[in-house]
Amino acid sequence: MDATSSEPLTKTLDESGIFAPVRKHFEALDAFLEAQVQEFAPAARESLRYTFAHRGKRLRPALVFFSGWKGEDAVEPAAVRAAATVELIHLATLVHDDILDDAALRHASPTLFAKYGAHTAVLLGDAIFAHALKLMSDFDEVELCRALAVATRKICTGEIWQTTERGNAALSLEDYFEIIQMKTGELFEVSALLGASLAGRGADAGAAFARFGRHLGRAYQIFDDIVDYLGTESAIGKTLGTDLSSGKFTLPEILFFRGLDAREREAFLAEAAAGTLALGDVSERMRAAGVFGESREYFLKETRLAADALAPYAGTPGTEHLLALADFVAAQVRKIS
Repeated sequence: MDATSSEPLTKTLDESGIFAPVRKHFEALDAFLEAQVQEFAPAARESLRYTFAHRGKRLRPALVFFSGWKGEDAVEPAAVRAAATVELIHLATLVHDDILDDAALRHASPTLFAKYGAHTAVLLGDAIFAHALKLMSDFDEVELCRALAVATRKICTGEIWQTTERGNAALSLEDYFEIIQMKTGELFEVSALLGASLAGRGADAGAAFARFGRHLGRAYQIFDDIVDYLGTESAIGKTLGTDLSSGKFTLPEILFFRGLDAREREAFLAEAAAGTLALGDVSERMRAAGVFGESREYFLKETRLAADALAPYAGTPGTEHLLALADFVAAQVRKIS
């Protein structure tokens, strides 16, 4: 696969112009996050700034801003605070995920864990979570605070569930989709809900925008699972192959295992556990079995459901930007699968 088909979403999103309308919003977000650094003890600031500097795509803040869209110059302080809150929750999960996955790279740079060690990474991740909770407490709407807290709990619970399923080659598709909803869909969902609610869109619209976020988040997780096989570390900018090596089976593995008999599956798992499987060889076997094409169909189903959620609100400010974002992510999957 050529490198251009696996460029990091961060780069291609920026180059696509999809985020151009929220340039001022992102600038306000960056300034807000930098101000938060000062609320941490001096000993934590260097590692925190390092985390902020390598935080990546800003998909969740974009969902907040586009779901509450009032124009390129309408940078609402409440929306910036909400975007910062979901970004901090996301960052904390990444810091902890990299420890669990023993990942050395993220966004083409050493992970916080690789640079500062597990001790600092665990504690800083905890501190970032705690600061996100502090920002939540500043919202007047208790329902939004509750939604953020519930989403955070589900994210962590989803990670625990996935950890308990490590090495389980019989993991069902139903359980996989429940796990990715908890791990990824929840924060996308609450991001869109926050934006719509703070903009005063109303309960029905808020629920529709939240459904959009839910399905976009699930689609994005499927994309990420495919990239673990079809990307390259130099292009994607993170450690790849960690799902297979850690026994954390995702959609490609689940579909692949369904085509193996018990003996073949047992032999494959033994090789994976021994670390003797080459990622490229596994990718070719999966491609030959039609795994990536089937994974893409599940992905496209989620993007269609996301678009359907916004159909009643066609023409509403922000919907065109959200649909463009979903179309863009769908195009990336078509490139690699």
